[in-house]
Amino acid sequence: MDPVRLTLAQLRELRDDVAPRAARRSKASVQRRLDRWRDRAFFIAQCALAAATAWALARYVVGHAQPFFAPVAAMICLGFSFGQRLRRVAEVMVGVAVGVGVGDLFVQLFGTGVVQIVFVVALAMSVATLLGAGNLMTSQAGVQAALVTTLLPDPGAGFSRWLDAVIGGVVALAAATIAPAAPIRRPRQQASGVLNELAEILVEAADGLRADDEEAVTDALRRARDSESLLDDLRSAADEGVAVVRLSPFRRRHRGRVQEVADLVVPLDRAIRNIRVLVRRVAVSVWRDERMPDEYPMLLDRLADGTRLIAESLFEPAADVAAHRVLGELGRRTAVMPTPPGLSAVVVLGQIRSTIVDLLELTGTTYDEARELVPLRPDGLDEK
Repeated sequence: MDPVRLTLAQLRELRDDVAPRAARRSKASVQRRLDRWRDRAFFIAQCALAAATAWALARYVVGHAQPFFAPVAAMICLGFSFGQRLRRVAEVMVGVAVGVGVGDLFVQLFGTGVVQIVFVVALAMSVATLLGAGNLMTSQAGVQAALVTTLLPDPGAGFSRWLDAVIGGVVALAAATIAPAAPIRRPRQQASGVLNELAEILVEAADGLRADDEEAVTDALRRARDSESLLDDLRSAADEGVAVVRLSPFRRRHRGRVQEVADLVVPLDRAIRNIRVLVRRVAVSVWRDERMPDEYPMLLDRLADGTRLIAESLFEPAADVAAHRVLGELGRRTAVMPTPPGLSAVVVLGQIRSTIVDLLELTGTTYDEARELVPLRPDGLDEK
């Protein structure tokens, strides 16, 4: 065959293959951007309306001619999470007060100029720092001192700027009480995602152990190590949800449900740590060709079943009973199994028992009750 024709045919085939893939990637990228915009649409609308409201109040109610800091302060305060807003609003107000006060005094005594800006910014930030300010309050003090020195040398304009900051902060707090439902739903969804990921890790580890597959157990170990970031996301989502139901009078009826999910973080953290150790010993046993009891992959599968049922119970309470039953049966079974040979097998059995206790706590069982459901072994291989 003509090599030139072969090359052209290959190029046409490559073009025909690349074009659909490029189109799929482009479509996926557009979809991700649209999803991100939808997630932020409420926040964008909240900031826009709060900025306009703050400006209108400062302009038409208070009578300031150019109240540009009122909308700025509103957006700065809304840009923080619910748990931070009260403190951040106070920091913005105090920072503005310090900056304006120092700037006004300095302008009256020394006037304006390059040297004055250097000294007034340094002095304002130093005063804020000595007052115990954080980075935001310190930077606001410096910014306001510079603005007063350069844009507002009129001594009477300083107080109006601070009042604009107050108006913007108050409007931001009022707007924050109108909270979307997403921060309330997200912790439950995040917790379900973490539990389902743990279940998949256990299944992959079980399959790798059953098939003596190094690649599978290595991937399971990698995923187990990465699961810590999922817990961090859950912790942040739970803190945000609790802050929303605490600060928003329109969402307080959800406080019990949100707090229930927040209470899962500690036992779930312990479960993730135990599963990480468990999977690591499974991987070591495969890497070193150590013999594991034939029943162990099944134990991991049942542990995954219990974990998956707990994830379902976050939305379907009936699954909570099934998870409790599956984990209780597994705990009793591990208590009567013969002591396995080899270090890895002993560690895996011990970590399975520890993980059962952690998962039982996620079903609402107390720690002492969970321990009773995982009976003591005669060899002293206890769960904790």
